[in-house]
Amino acid sequence: MGDINKGKSRPVEQTFEEVKYLKSLIEQGTRITVKLKSNEEFSGVIEYYDSKFIRLTRVGAPNLFIFKQEIKYLYEAA
Repeated sequence: MGDINKGKSRPVEQTFEEVKYLKSLIEQGTRITVKLKSNEEFSGVIEYYDSKFIRLTRVGAPNLFIFKQEIKYLYEAA
């Protein structure tokens, strides 16, 4: 009996879409809101990111380093 997965390609593990999106947010200076798994929300502009965290710059409040694993979702502020 043959291998049932033969000829099927594996799903791509990294699409780099996250990187493209974060870069565009930084370049455009887009204001975002980040909702954490704890349901806390923070608004600001992403100034920097890497594989583990984002740096959120806020007006009138301290800047934050937020670990990506703690982010529930983020959205562009209206």
